[in-house]
Amino acid sequence: MNILAVELHPQAQNVKCTDIAIVVDLVDGRTVSAPLIWFPRLSCASPEQLNNWELLGDGDGIHWPDVDEDLSIAGLLVGTH
Repeated sequence: MNILAVELHPQAQNVKCTDIAIVVDLVDGRTVSAPLIWFPRLSCASPEQLNNWELLGDGDGIHWPDVDEDLSIAGLLVGTH
């Protein structure tokens, strides 16, 4: 029996924020979402501030410069907030 070891290194490629959630599309085809209320700075931000995001590193994280918020993709996958 062969076992294929896969190294997990989740990377974001796109981010959308709705009125109630942050939705992140990953490079591997998955889409992850979390309640916006988990992130107080983001839940208080305007739509313009939420749309002003940038990827950190190779997509390892997301940064919102207008509200000084950073999220790691690994943390988002395990539900840490």
